[in-house]
Amino acid sequence: MALTFLGIWPNTPDDGSPTIWLDDATGDLIIQSWTADEATVQQAQEVGSVPGHSTDVPDHESAIRLPANMLQFIPRPEGEVNGGNSGT
Repeated sequence: MALTFLGIWPNTPDDGSPTIWLDDATGDLIIQSWTADEATVQQAQEVGSVPGHSTDVPDHESAIRLPANMLQFIPRPEGEVNGGNSGT
């Protein structure tokens, strides 16, 4: 696995800052960020996602909060306006 550094929280102190990398082999994003607090996780569970899908966060996953100013570092295919799986 080879990672490419994409960006870090602007004007970051020396440690503990949101950072994002791209896995060159898979296109996956590796994100270090703040853990979402319980209230945020609970609200996300109440909102839900696609019908019939569990809103529990499995032990092998984490809910993180990615600051809006980090979105600039997420690569998008040429011409793509919206992305993601909306379940539709």
